[in-house]
Amino acid sequence: MSKQAARNQVVRILIAAGKAAPTPPVGPALGARGVKSMDFCKEFNARTAHIEPGVPTPTLITVRPDRTFSFLTKSPPTSYFLRKTTGIEKGTGKPGHDIIGTVSLKHIYEIATIKQKDEHMSHLSLENVARMVVGSARSLGLQVVP
Repeated sequence: MSKQAARNQVVRILIAAGKAAPTPPVGPALGARGVKSMDFCKEFNARTAHIEPGVPTPTLITVRPDRTFSFLTKSPPTSYFLRKTTGIEKGTGKPGHDIIGTVSLKHIYEIATIKQKDEHMSHLSLENVARMVVGSARSLGLQVVP
């Protein structure tokens, strides 16, 4: 067996909570690595049943050499929370030039509190996570108001 085949492979996919199906992008991404996508879909849908259906959920799937898998789910993207809070469909085409909505600092801190629970952000202070959320808001064309 080659060194390449003996290593775990990590697949990153954005999947709607409770709506995983063996169709693209899930099926091809896992099928190419020899994992039965239906097994993953059942487990993913069961684990995300408590989340509102359709919420985009970043997922890291680790495929082991014996074709077994484990996966981690993260909180939805910051842009999802900002779009939901402000009611906009999508961000501006010209960030920094067009302002298409406003978001309050209260909402920024609420989103930052949710995002801070993610493993890769747990070492950051709430203030630093909030600054990242403000950056995302600006890139969507949102103005932050007190």
